[in-house]
Amino acid sequence: MAQDDALNLFSWIDDFIYECEVERQLSSHTVKNYKRQLNEVIEAIKIQDWRTFSTNDGKKVLQLARKKGLSPRSINLRITVLRNFFKFLLKKKRVKGNPLATIHSVKHRNPLPKNINVDQANDLLSFEGDDFLTIRDKCIFELLYGCGLRLSEITSLNFDSILEDSTVKVVGKGNKERIVPIGKKAMEALTKYLPVREDIIPFEHEPALFLSIRKNRLSNRQLATRLSQWAKQQTIFQKISPHTLRHSYATHMLESSKDLRAVQELLGHENLSTTGIYTHLNFQHLSEVYDNAHPRAKKK
Repeated sequence: MAQDDALNLFSWIDDFIYECEVERQLSSHTVKNYKRQLNEVIEAIKIQDWRTFSTNDGKKVLQLARKKGLSPRSINLRITVLRNFFKFLLKKKRVKGNPLATIHSVKHRNPLPKNINVDQANDLLSFEGDDFLTIRDKCIFELLYGCGLRLSEITSLNFDSILEDSTVKVVGKGNKERIVPIGKKAMEALTKYLPVREDIIPFEHEPALFLSIRKNRLSNRQLATRLSQWAKQQTIFQKISPHTLRHSYATHMLESSKDLRAVQELLGHENLSTTGIYTHLNFQHLSEVYDNAHPRAKKK
């Protein structure tokens, strides 16, 4: 491999990663994953130059991934990253076409996330206490279930994320902001928590809304561990994660409102299809929403 070609292999990846990180503002986890996928493609098929990468090379990447025993989700991620990388190279006029354009993703069924029912949610949130950790945890869980937040969204909240009109400003995937209403129970828990939190460290010195016992921002792992512990204590005989509460929020909202579009906005989903999959609606329910909502579907 010529030195210039070897340099181009990795420098073009670096250019793509820079666009993902700075211009598209993807998360650091996503960016690292993208870079790892492309480096593994180089290693797998011993490519010499991105300009000579062909559709057959793309098929070879697919075959080697299957032979390696990667899951359909992992294979599709690799295809998607490679396809987007060549879209970037095409935009920059470094290649003449996208060799991944005709290669389709592997078909697979996404396992639907499990939810808890309303009674289980009430049981989980029925604990009380006057110590800092109990008050903090109660507030976190009420916001997770009451606002449908992602794990990373709630740990990244700051004091100024809570707005005066009982809403919360959330920074979701792709650094996109959305405003979500805070329900009565979550607002009560928040009102109780804020003065206790302020006593630990003034918000002007540490803006993080939720702190660990070490007085720094609560991590995703710490939150998930606390939720699992409380679920066991509240005798919820099922694995509970922050994602479980988000999915339960979506499910219960849809069961009550039957408004798929509104729930999409509240969850921060870019595509409506994501919300449909995420909320395990059956086709009959989706058809009912369509029949009642679409002007061309309504019966006279």
